[in-house]
Amino acid sequence: MSCANCSGTIQDTLESLDGVIEASANFATDEGSVEYDPEVVTLGEIYEAVENAGYGAVSETVTVAISDMSCANCAEANATALEDTPGVIGAEVNYATDEAQVTYNPAEASRADLYDAIEAAGYSPVREDDDDAGDAGADARDAARDEEIRKQLRLTLFGALLSAPMLVFMADKLVLGGGIVAGVESLVGIRLGWVEFALATPVQALLGWPFYKNSYNALVNNRRANMDVLIALGSSTAYLYSVAVLSGLIAGEVYFDTAALILVFITLGNYLEARSKGQAGEALRKLLEMEAETATLIGPDGTEREVPLEDVQTGDLMKVRPGEQIPTDGVVVDGQSAVDESMVTGESVPVEKREGDEVVGSTINENGLLTVKATKVGADTALQQIVQTVKEAQSRQPEIQNLADRISAYFVPAVIANAVFWGVVWFAFPEVLAGFVDALPLWGLVAGGPEIVGGAVSIFEFAVIVFASAVLIACPCALGLATPAATMVGTTIGAQHGVLFKGGDILERARDVDTVVFDKTGTLTEGEMELTDVVALDGEETAADGGAVAERQRHTEDDVLRLAAAAESGSEHPLARAIVDGAEERGLEIPEPDDFENVPGHGIRATIDGSEVLVGNRKLLEDEGIDPAPAEETMERLEREGKTAMLVAIDGELAGVVADADTVKEGAKEAVAALRERGVEVMMITGDNERTARAVAEQVGIDPDNVRAEVLPEDKSDAVEQIQSDGRKAMMVGDGVNDAPALAVAHVGTAIGSGTDVAIEAADVTLMRSDPQDVVKAIRISDATLQKIKQNLLWALGYNTAMIPLASLGLLQPVLAAAAMAFSSVSVLTNSLLFRRYTPEEDYRIFGRLR
Repeated sequence: MSCANCSGTIQDTLESLDGVIEASANFATDEGSVEYDPEVVTLGEIYEAVENAGYGAVSETVTVAISDMSCANCAEANATALEDTPGVIGAEVNYATDEAQVTYNPAEASRADLYDAIEAAGYSPVREDDDDAGDAGADARDAARDEEIRKQLRLTLFGALLSAPMLVFMADKLVLGGGIVAGVESLVGIRLGWVEFALATPVQALLGWPFYKNSYNALVNNRRANMDVLIALGSSTAYLYSVAVLSGLIAGEVYFDTAALILVFITLGNYLEARSKGQAGEALRKLLEMEAETATLIGPDGTEREVPLEDVQTGDLMKVRPGEQIPTDGVVVDGQSAVDESMVTGESVPVEKREGDEVVGSTINENGLLTVKATKVGADTALQQIVQTVKEAQSRQPEIQNLADRISAYFVPAVIANAVFWGVVWFAFPEVLAGFVDALPLWGLVAGGPEIVGGAVSIFEFAVIVFASAVLIACPCALGLATPAATMVGTTIGAQHGVLFKGGDILERARDVDTVVFDKTGTLTEGEMELTDVVALDGEETAADGGAVAERQRHTEDDVLRLAAAAESGSEHPLARAIVDGAEERGLEIPEPDDFENVPGHGIRATIDGSEVLVGNRKLLEDEGIDPAPAEETMERLEREGKTAMLVAIDGELAGVVADADTVKEGAKEAVAALRERGVEVMMITGDNERTARAVAEQVGIDPDNVRAEVLPEDKSDAVEQIQSDGRKAMMVGDGVNDAPALAVAHVGTAIGSGTDVAIEAADVTLMRSDPQDVVKAIRISDATLQKIKQNLLWALGYNTAMIPLASLGLLQPVLAAAAMAFSSVSVLTNSLLFRRYTPEEDYRIFGRLR
């Protein structure tokens, strides 16, 4: 806020929101207060209103690790609990990463409040101090995940040890009709059901307790059923029924083996799932482990000392010997070497670095001795930013996740209702259903159905079996893991290949791009212009309206270049720098301009030694009443050669032409060809003139009709919107400040990593290298990830679609249903982990189709 009017604007904006009762903003204290009805308007909408008014409201975003989540419903419960916490603006909880990304108002909420909200929901947050947000916090989260893996393994081994003897009883019951058990019982005079009870009870207590506890939290605290409710229902039904039979309350068989093995299989599935989650995030952890641990600092007196990495400050000079890691981001102040940047950019070829070049922390100095000045340290380094960007991307799920979330929200209640319905129907109409099932070709899978008709199993007993099986076979875990597991791997693959997606939603969106719009300079071309031509126009005798003949002043090439360079010396534009550098290489003395004005999109106006100098395009001269026609033939020749030609006028007269040339990037032609092969239309947009733009387009293979030239910086976003006006989904690729608005309005904005921070901030995708072929990589990674998500969803939904009817018709024993349930989650995670082998250099093959 810069004045009292700003505070008034904010106040009016907030009070216009439905649900806001009163709002005030204080310009003197830079603070505001809002009284609102949270049932009508959210804090997030209030923040958004402030930002839409052109101001910024202070917020903080933290990542909180959460243990004890067992399905997507658990993630939803945590998200709801966090969003209901006063001061929380928004929360995204990812079941695949066991983490929550929470944005909150630091004046109203704290980390402790977030931890309390998670605990109140019945889950366990990994508590960290505020200063643990970096490596210490990551270590705490890793330790919590490792402990969870060890805990699940201990429980699995304990349950398996006690359940192993019961496998003999189960095999006898299913295969031999119970003959061995009956013979042993008559021999020893003790019912072996009591032995099973003694073995199953500890399993029920230790392995079952987490499920019972989480079920209670889900039903009582969160008022929703989750996967733990299904497991608790299925296991406890088998156990309590068996206790009732053993106590003589009802007649029938005992199912202690089923009750115990259900928990063993599910816990084994949880163990494998926890391991798989750890493996999915392993690539990022390995990336962080590659950070240098120490740095060699050079003191003011030239002395050297080795210090821990965390002691390095911005501005410190560091010595980096051959074979050592560059400790932190910086700029080379002395020396020359090749640097292996593959860990950051995915580029295997080392990059030559010399004085003035930027280097990235943790990359490896290959052969020369470098002195590097630290420019970014700690969380600001490129490596830390990459990891943070990927983590944030993993917390933002694709739109396709909404489908899974909607299904999961109703899934568990529907499963319980289905199980109750079929249990009651089997109890009420056993003969009818047995006859129907008997006619099915799947009758060979029946594990109880025939015995109803034969009287070996009571009707009530079989109804209980159907209920338990129908509850246990349904697994929302696989559905909840399908999207986030693949997204986690996909964003990590992107980071490993120098492609950073800002969110899972962007990862999904990129595959739908049907048009790629490239900026020219710095994107398709190197952006390193060099002076190629200087043409001085001969003086001519001219006469107007029959008046006296006047001879235009003659200027030499050196005159034209010297004054053009002086005019351009105040500009940082690549075209301007090339002219200045060219004049200096010729040994010309470049005077300081007395006055300087940049005319956006047209050129430069300057006063030099009393002369007014114009350097720019035809429009600039025409606006000043100068006819560019005498230079037209020269301009056309230079532009046909792909050069950027600029007119030079001195004191109102056309004096000459200077031209710069920019080389097309290696790989630009291949990138355009690969995009067109995918059926993507490729366009180019530039502020350069039509002929130069078309010459570059011809070199890279872009259709001349798809070239938009002489577009002013402020009009680039309008041009992209116009391209998208007919329903196209465009990806804009640029690198400069003037590209930022266009990047923001595009369906997907992509910034070349060598570009400006502003462009990168506005973009949805950042390419760490300056290679246009990485645009193809981004689309391929997006396409491959979405195909993997669809595979996972197809597997999860197909599994439930096939198995729930089988269980409802009495075709599966509860223990087999539990094993299948555990297998479904593990299979989805395994399918996602196999995706780690994917490389975007080659198209992804799925279902026999090559895209």
